[in-house]
Amino acid sequence: MDENGREILLQVKNVDITFGKGDDAVKAVKNASFDIYKGETFSLVGESGSGKTTIGRAVIRVNPCSAGEILYKGVKISGKIPHSLDREVIRNIQMVFQDPAASLNERATVDYIVSEGLYNFHLYENEADRVKKVENMINEVGLLPEHLTRYPHEFSGGQRQRIGLARAMVMEPELVVADEPISALDVSIRAQVLNLLKKFQREKQVTYLFIAHDLSIVRFISDRIGVIYKGNIVEVADAEELFNFPLHPYTHSLISAIPIPDPQLEKNKVLYTYDPSIHDYSVDKPEFVDIGHNHFVYGNKKEIEEYKALREKGEPLQPITIRKPGEKVKEENHEVHFSKAEDEFLKTPLHDTGSIWYKVLSFFFPIIGIIAAMVYKKKQYYHNYKACKQGALYGFAVLAVILLIFIIALILVVL
Repeated sequence: MDENGREILLQVKNVDITFGKGDDAVKAVKNASFDIYKGETFSLVGESGSGKTTIGRAVIRVNPCSAGEILYKGVKISGKIPHSLDREVIRNIQMVFQDPAASLNERATVDYIVSEGLYNFHLYENEADRVKKVENMINEVGLLPEHLTRYPHEFSGGQRQRIGLARAMVMEPELVVADEPISALDVSIRAQVLNLLKKFQREKQVTYLFIAHDLSIVRFISDRIGVIYKGNIVEVADAEELFNFPLHPYTHSLISAIPIPDPQLEKNKVLYTYDPSIHDYSVDKPEFVDIGHNHFVYGNKKEIEEYKALREKGEPLQPITIRKPGEKVKEENHEVHFSKAEDEFLKTPLHDTGSIWYKVLSFFFPIIGIIAAMVYKKKQYYHNYKACKQGALYGFAVLAVILLIFIIALILVVL
């Protein structure tokens, strides 16, 4: 329970998620923290590659956390946990994946796909009860009982997504991680699926971690919204609070990008572009701070004071600006500034892949590998240079060992 008496179902505390090791390590999520209350819809929004799905997969224990912890009902479920707790997590936390084609077993019928969780946890009394549960769930997601004997490749993308939704909901979970659950659906049935999700929430007190890009939909289905940018949670607030007071510049840019269903207004809309170089975090380091009104923002001390002042005025901000007919708006030069690592990456030549074949060939022909490495270094093909150098060094090391063994054997024969 929090200080207001609300039950916290899931807690993400200072979570880092890293892929790869050593020089190739990429930190996809950095110090992410948020709570999800029982019975609410918490939405996580941000552009592609920001880390939304990575966090969702960490919640269901697919992606390991390199730092921090994830708590379910106050119990740590990240890292190594007992087998009994692992089964409880699998039973109570389900996920609807973004790609319905890749998340369904093409060799299994729809009946088996939806029933698999029921089989594994024996959540039925007899065969008749299992069939009844599966048929009821298939009907609820908008499919027909005769679809149960078919295979996933016989369905459209939207129908496959509904099969994935049925597979998750038939388990009667407490928390569902919905990763873009309506992106593969036709516009005409998106509202039906959203209404279905809300129906499950009302009737069964299901809690959602809803991952999405479409902010216009997120606003009307979410209780609270978290905004993520390049692995950092930059703002968390109640849905209306966030749209009325988008304090972080990145949130401002996301809201300004929402299409207006009026061609003339959309034509005259002034798009706000987020420029991360406006932040100076060289000395005054940023923190994730509660500025009041259950509103959390990421920034340094100077920025937090500015955000607090804006919020305390109580005047809703206007992230979308419409230029008047005939009015000329000075175009802002939003030059994007990259970090040194990003700049080096963008300067990388097209064929600088660092393929494993460079290592293999350099291993068997180390002298040629060293020459190739020197040439690649001069031409700034750093990945190819590194691959050739590593392969050649391993090759020389093996040759040295073979030569040493030969010398020792020769000495023993002579003696």
